[in-house]
Amino acid sequence: MSAKVSCRTPYDIMKTKFILPLALCALSATAQTQIRPYDPAHNLEGITYYLPKTALQVVVTAKRTVYEPGEYAHYAERFLRLNDVVLEQEERWQLQTISISTYGVADTALAYSIIHDTRTPAPFVRLAPDGRLLAINTEPLDLEEFEEPSVLEIKEEQVDAADYKTRDVLNAGSKLKMAELTANEIYDIRENRTLLVKGQADFMPTDGEQLRLMLATLDKQEAALLKLFKGSSFSEMHTFVLNYVPSKEGEVRDVLFRFSDFLGLVDNDNLAGEPYYIDVRDLKTLPAVKPIDPKDKKALKKAQQTQQLGLRYLLPGTAEIKIYNAHNVLTTLQAPFSQFGRVEHLGGDLFNKKMQTSVQLSPTTGGLVKLDMVLPD
Repeated sequence: MSAKVSCRTPYDIMKTKFILPLALCALSATAQTQIRPYDPAHNLEGITYYLPKTALQVVVTAKRTVYEPGEYAHYAERFLRLNDVVLEQEERWQLQTISISTYGVADTALAYSIIHDTRTPAPFVRLAPDGRLLAINTEPLDLEEFEEPSVLEIKEEQVDAADYKTRDVLNAGSKLKMAELTANEIYDIRENRTLLVKGQADFMPTDGEQLRLMLATLDKQEAALLKLFKGSSFSEMHTFVLNYVPSKEGEVRDVLFRFSDFLGLVDNDNLAGEPYYIDVRDLKTLPAVKPIDPKDKKALKKAQQTQQLGLRYLLPGTAEIKIYNAHNVLTTLQAPFSQFGRVEHLGGDLFNKKMQTSVQLSPTTGGLVKLDMVLPD
């Protein structure tokens, strides 16, 4: 299997969105520009370019929550009938979202050369940093934007429970006694709140707004004291970036990543995590190539010339990408895919003195985005 998964951001050099312009020598006459398969032994006078293969960037977000036990956690069930409190520090992970996008990388198996010809007018060639052909005689499309891995703290109001300890609690001689007095304080708060709601408190508020403020104060006091038993937590949102390059084998099924409720995203060989799979399927949307009649000598000759001199581009197919686990399909995407397409040719006579041609290719699929041909006056 030639598919590849990486947690690194693809092509760090692309983050600068640097586009390398290369101009062929401007020369006169009407000969055709030669564009042929790359040959290192005969490439001293030309420019080599690659067509792309389509890669996938999968962005996974997950919430990490760390739970800290309360000071009186061991007495929570005894005094407050709480039996689900955290007794030791622990962390939990929750998978939040998964998204898929496509980008291009140079396919070194699809390397071609534009050969300098002393009789050929020079096209202005624009290449990506990895050598992908982006445009000729025009501005290229912007290279793909890449998500960055990140960690974002989830801000929550933090209350210091120690600020709500009464004098009696602070003066207690043991933690057991402190826990008991704190539990009694919690019960008193609940009783006062009930009396306020029923209108039976000794000091009733004069209006609804004052009642709301008094109830909010009691709620805050109770929540702070409960933290001494139930503990506290803080959370972070983690963004993981996975780069995956499918093979050309038509249909690919791989373990993309593993995810653990206790460890988060782990290595693919770590069996502590549940496997999440990626499936890339060729939808076979390209029409079949119509063969040339072997008796049509003129058509055969033209096709041969195009093969030898034509500018290569890709006619992409369509892929269906699916990410799933043993229980559910989590996300799907249909997108143009170079691996499921085929290489096509533009005639070499498009780049001569009699024709002003500009070509713009997709940096992701190598597909033809724009082709302008103008006959000079």
